Order: sequence, then C-alpha cells, then structure tokens
Amino acid sequence: MRIIGLLLGITLIATILWDTFETIILPRRVTRRVRLTSLFYRSAWVPCYLIAKRIRNDRQREKALSLFGPLSLFVLLGIWATVLILGYTLIFWGSHSRLIIAGEQITFWTYLYLSGVTFFTLGYGDVAPVLPFGRLVSVIETANGFGLLAVVISYLPVLYQSFSKREASISLLDARAGSPSSAVELLRRHHPDENFENLKTLLGEWERWSAELLESHLSYPVLCYFRSQHDNQSWLRALTTVLDTCALVMVGLKDGPAWQARMTFAMTRHAVVDIAQVLKRKPSRKELCIDRLNENEFNRMQEILGERGMELQSADAEKRLRELREMYEPYVFALSDQLLMPLPPWILPKDAIDNWKTSAWGRIQ
Repeated sequence: MRIIGLLLGITLIATILWDTFETIILPRRVTRRVRLTSLFYRSAWVPCYLIAKRIRNDRQREKALSLFGPLSLFVLLGIWATVLILGYTLIFWGSHSRLIIAGEQITFWTYLYLSGVTFFTLGYGDVAPVLPFGRLVSVIETANGFGLLAVVISYLPVLYQSFSKREASISLLDARAGSPSSAVELLRRHHPDENFENLKTLLGEWERWSAELLESHLSYPVLCYFRSQHDNQSWLRALTTVLDTCALVMVGLKDGPAWQARMTFAMTRHAVVDIAQVLKRKPSRKELCIDRLNENEFNRMQEILGERGMELQSADAEKRLRELREMYEPYVFALSDQLLMPLPPWILPKDAIDNWKTSAWGRIQ
C-alpha cells in the first residue's frame, strides 16, 4: 500500500510540474488530449456560464462574469499547491520516513502537516525528517514551493500587461467605430475625401493587434475570459468589427484600401479560428446563427454609406459579402455563445452613445 502511495505521489508531482511548465513557461499551443489546466477551465466555466445566463440585466451579468478570469488564476494556483503538497505527503508516507516529533503518534496527517510546512517554508521545526532520503525530499519540496511562487509572480505581470495592451486598442476603437463598435459606423467616420489613408493605417494597426492577440491568447487562454472595462466592449466585438469592415472593403468599396483589408482580414480570421480551436469550440451550425445582416439591413447600410459618398462597386456585392461572412461568422458565433460576449451590430442603433461622451454625471448634449 505504501509503495502504491509512493508511486502515486511521484506521479502527482510530475503531472503538476509538467502542467505548470506547459501553462506558464512553454510559449506554444499544447494539444494533448488531456491537459489539467484546460480541463479545469472547461469544468469551472460551466457553472459560471449557467448562472450568468440566468441573469437578465446585462450590466449585472458582465459584472459577475468579470470575476471569473482573475479568480480562476488564484483557484488554479491553489489546486497546483494542494496537489503538490499531497504528492510530497504520499512520498513521505510511502517511504515510511522517520520523523522527529515530541510525544505524538505518527500518522498520515503528520506527514501532511510536514509537507505543508515544508512547501510554504514556515520552518517551525516541530516535525522534521531524520533519514537522508526524507531530508532530501524536504529540500526538493522547499525548492519546489519557492519555484512555484517565483513563476507565478512573474506570470501575473505578463498576463496583465497583455490584457492592458489589448484593452488600450479596444478603447481607441470607441471614437472611431462607436459604442458598441460597428463596421458601418467605422467606415462612415472615415470620409473618402481623405482617400481612406486613415482607414488604411487603422487596418494596418489592427492587423498587428490581431497577430499580438493571437499569440497572447494562444499562450495564455485564460485571457479569453477577461472582460473589458466597458459593458459594450470586448475583444470579440472588436475582432468581429474589424472582420466586418475588411469584408465591406474587399467587396468593392470605391477607392478603399483593398490590399490592406485583405491582409487584415486574413490575420484576424486566423486569430478567430485558432482561439476557437483552443477553447474547443467548433463552428456553429447554420441554424444556430442569427442573420446579422438581412436584405433590409443591407439596403439600409448602402444608403448610409452612400450618404457619405461611399458605394459598393460590385454588382453582386450582397452575395460576395455573404461568402466572406461565412468564412468567419460561424466561429465568432461559437465564441460568442461560449463566452457570453454579444457580437457587434453592422449598423449602430439610433440611441447609441459613444463611451467618451458619457460619465457618471450624465452625457454630453
């Protein structure tokens, strides 16, 4: 029985250390069938998802969901530490390590106490191993505890730096594309008298932003669960708005930056597809996808763009636009359903107000 406990302890420690290495240090996507961190997030998200869907108020739902990402980091750290302590306890117990202890019977709980004190380097000294093997295990566990703490301390700033950089670009989109962001509004605010140079620059910046988002969210999938500061903003909304905008330009917007739109579309779609794969979300079935741009909305969109001197040159613009949408909308619908992040409208509602025009004391008239 003790031999089984010893082997189980070694297995638990090796599993947690390798999972920690893959989650924090290894800068690539891990595609193993069973990965503890991915299993933890998929399991922990289910009750949060079900509870959040019952909350009718959008602001309250976002407030509740915003707790999941940061809180899950501490829970994950607690799981790693707990399993490591249990693993070393099984090694102490399985090897029948002799201990220095004053007048108490040595039980499994004594070894658990020793392991916990050693892992967190408390150094009480009331329980200590006697034999060389037990002392060696204590030294290794102490180093393990220090190492895990050091890795986590370096891990959190990287996460929040990536999050902050992501959100800065999303906030910049507010004045350019409205709140929530909209492809039609983004184009409407970039008048053709400027020869779309500003739009070309913007799409170039978002091509790079999409690449950075892809790399950071593949390396640290927990960032997918971090919500934006404003209820009507999210990284998924921003990505979808950029894809919508690129699709309109590619369809044949007169004098539009078609080449840059194709490059940004390719990079942004790549990000959406890979993130959906990391979160184990298959493209949504067509019957589950709501038509975000029906025929009436398409005609209204053309009228709005026409008022600003922007026209779609292609005779079959609606058909070509639908073909482009089919390349990314099933993935964004799947992510939207998984993360409870609404998708942006093509056309802003009349009562929409930019975030920069509002405050706790009212709005700009």
